[in-house]
Formats: sequence, C-alpha cells, structure tokens
Amino acid sequence: VPFCHWACPLGNKQPEWQDLAYKGKWLQSYKVLTSTNDFPEFTGRVCPAPCEKSCVLKLHEQPVTIRENEAAVAERVFIEGLITPIIPKQRTGKKIAVIGSGPAGLACADRLNHKGHTVTVFEKDETIGGLLRLGIPDFKLHKSVIDRRIVLMKTEGVEFKTSVNIGVDITT
Repeated sequence: VPFCHWACPLGNKQPEWQDLAYKGKWLQSYKVLTSTNDFPEFTGRVCPAPCEKSCVLKLHEQPVTIRENEAAVAERVFIEGLITPIIPKQRTGKKIAVIGSGPAGLACADRLNHKGHTVTVFEKDETIGGLLRLGIPDFKLHKSVIDRRIVLMKTEGVEFKTSVNIGVDITT
C-alpha cells in the first residue's frame, strides 16, 4: 500500500486517479477519485493533505501536489460538462432524514440517495453547507463550489429543508 493511501483518511487511491489524469482521462480519474471521496471539489481545496506529507518523493524532492491535482480533476470534469446527475432508476420506498448539511450530512445524503432511498436533509441554519459554508473562508472554498454541488444533489432527488431545528420545530 503506497504511503499516500495509508495517510489519507478517506483511503483515496492517489496513484491510480492521478495516472488517469496525467493521461488526460479526466472522467475516469474522477470516477476513481469519487469511489472513496464524495466531494473532491471540497477536499481538493481544504484538506490538510497528509498524503503529501507521506509521499515518498518528499524524501529527496518536492512531493506530488495531490490536493491541487484533486481540485483540478474535479474542476475539469465540471467545466467540461462531464458531470451529469445520477438519478436512481428505482426508489426503495424508504424515506431517510439527514440532520445537518455539513460535509458528513451531505455525504450521507448523497450516498443514500444513490442507493435509491428518498432523502431529506434538514438544516437549522438558513443555508446549506454547515462548516463548509460558514466555517471556511471564500479564499479557501468559494461558495459557488458548494452551490454547484447542492444544485446537482437537488437534481438527483435530494430534498433540502432549511431553518428547521430538529427537536424544536419537529419533535417526532
């Protein structure tokens, strides 16, 4: 197991997706990247990149710029229009409530929706994104990147309800 795999909390397959990107296979690279990471457009901007600190190249030269490469792959596929909504062909009939629209809530909603469940995300604030939106400054993560993902998730069938405090506004 390469050290960069070992160091990544998401288990990203850095050599695999970066090799595909190097060969210009952007969509394939993105698919390998998103097999372990729901939102590379976020992590490619805000991750502290422990993978880079573990890169064996760092022993003798500059490590691979994994975080920047991740953001570049995500941006390339969005810019080229290669990202299309993944709408489940069949719904399971199960309804899921996700409380909070931070990174974990969004990832949970994304995965459950792709499994065919009907997902509603409840957020107590007026905007979706949690710490992504309210805790990370624009120079690190521009809010349009978050908005773009939210629009995609809505198109795929995820419902978002803001200004709803679960336990106060909804108690059962």
